[in-house]
Amino acid sequence: MESIEIKKVTLSDIEQLQKIGRQTFFETFSTRGADDNMTKYLNESFSLEKLTIELNEECSEFYFALLDNNAIGYLKLNVGQAQTELKNDKALEIERIYVLQEFHGKKVGQLLYDEAIRIAEQKKVEYVWLGVWENNLRAIGFYAKNGFVEFDKHLFKLGDKEETDIMMKKVLVLN
Repeated sequence: MESIEIKKVTLSDIEQLQKIGRQTFFETFSTRGADDNMTKYLNESFSLEKLTIELNEECSEFYFALLDNNAIGYLKLNVGQAQTELKNDKALEIERIYVLQEFHGKKVGQLLYDEAIRIAEQKKVEYVWLGVWENNLRAIGFYAKNGFVEFDKHLFKLGDKEETDIMMKKVLVLN
């Protein structure tokens, strides 16, 4: 495979972010097919208005994995009050690592993960944490392989359905 570039997402990339966000979320979570809950979530969570707010949040950052200038995966990181739950100043949250299904198994997720850890070390946080859907065994295995351990669970609402996320964290060794 050709060289994959990691690039910080800016407002000028919003339509590409919207497209890959919707597609990868649908591919990951639509195992039971599309329904009203999925449609509503995709329309709300990946609206241009919501993505504009997220891109303008100074404590959040998005990164693309690009192949031939096409996004094949993306990463969203949060620190401080932008974190979805813990809001610990000594932590960084990986809110999203999503890769197009056709690129699974090609180390794209690992490249995005490595970028997240590089940024966490640069920010000198003590640990990195995330939530992962309990039925996404591939992702749970990926994070466990990279040194994450389960520490809690929380509910994720997809419309009127409640799903359980496993919360995992990795303590960083700072130099």
